[in-house]
Amino acid sequence: MTPHVLVAIILTVKLMATYTRDLSVPDRSFFLFGPRGTGKTTWLRQQLPNARWFDLVTDREMFALMRDPERFSAEVEALPSGSWVVVDEIQRLPALLNDVQDLISRHPRRFRFALTGSSARKLKREQANLLAARVINRQFFPLTASELGSDFDPDAVLRYGTLPAVATEPSVRGRIDLLQAYVDNYIGQEIRAEALVRRLDSFHRFLEIAAIANAQVTNLAGIARDAAVARPTVHGYFEVLVDTLIGSFLPAWRARAKVKEVAHPKFYFFDTGVVRALAGRVREPMADAERGHLLETYVLHELRAFMNRCGTGGQLTYWRTPSGAEIDFVWTRAETSVGIEVKATTRWRREDGRVLEELLEAGVLRRAVGVYLGRSPLKVGGVDVLPLAKFLDGLRDGAVIG
Repeated sequence: MTPHVLVAIILTVKLMATYTRDLSVPDRSFFLFGPRGTGKTTWLRQQLPNARWFDLVTDREMFALMRDPERFSAEVEALPSGSWVVVDEIQRLPALLNDVQDLISRHPRRFRFALTGSSARKLKREQANLLAARVINRQFFPLTASELGSDFDPDAVLRYGTLPAVATEPSVRGRIDLLQAYVDNYIGQEIRAEALVRRLDSFHRFLEIAAIANAQVTNLAGIARDAAVARPTVHGYFEVLVDTLIGSFLPAWRARAKVKEVAHPKFYFFDTGVVRALAGRVREPMADAERGHLLETYVLHELRAFMNRCGTGGQLTYWRTPSGAEIDFVWTRAETSVGIEVKATTRWRREDGRVLEELLEAGVLRRAVGVYLGRSPLKVGGVDVLPLAKFLDGLRDGAVIG
């Protein structure tokens, strides 16, 4: 058994108490992409208990299908009409997608497929058949505040993240051990298993530096210098993180305002606990200097999860000028634009929303929202300032974007 499979099993076993996930099963075949450890397999087993399951996480299942390529289609065709078929970690055997397409084409309404994946890297590299116009896409994320319910604790969320196994672990030591295992074993072994990088030592140095630079404008030259690798190598490393769903870029917004805008993207890891573990800080108290970036990372997670769950469409970006004036997030769709500024403070100052007010008055934004760690909702100028929990409640109810 490979180490990354062992970690996946440990994470599943640790999920002793489950949370109800907000995502519902589509009524047609779908891809379900998300990082390992977010609960894709657990959720699908709960939602589709009678599905025929092809578990490519196990080498035995994968090698059996490789030795007998016709077995997959033969077993599916023997199922009753209306059956669900789950292929877990489809990127481990992309050739199966051709069989899925053939089955859908020949039996359009007879079978439905749920195809999970924790990496798009191999699918891209092998130019896999992504079943255009036949299968829809869904994403899976760590737990959200609405899924955590009464267990939502802002400090714990920022310090340890919301991977299901971590969130259900009662002890601090246990949470730290799980996050360290995720970083040391899963990320490193997954990268090695897919032969994505030549030197793991260089990649691990890059990971630590990239984690320290999380939620900041990406400076490839600076990261390359600190990691002692070439700039093109750093660019490739970021592609690996995006393709394996460990992180994502937030592009700069083109607001067509009267000031010059910064064009470089920001990079965010997918989970605050993973960020802290990669940066070597998971065993330390949360420092004031990291709290702001962690809160931004968590708010982005909630925004992305809501957009996926509710199908709002639109695009998330950030806005910043060379002088440093910034809006953390801007959601745009057609003529609608909502600016969101996040502050990890218990007191909101008028200057915290100054840029929001300026763009609101100029008609560039339709709505301006501030998020902070205070207790009371405020109206400061044209900015609706909400405590974190109130913001997340409004987001869940569709009152922030959508």
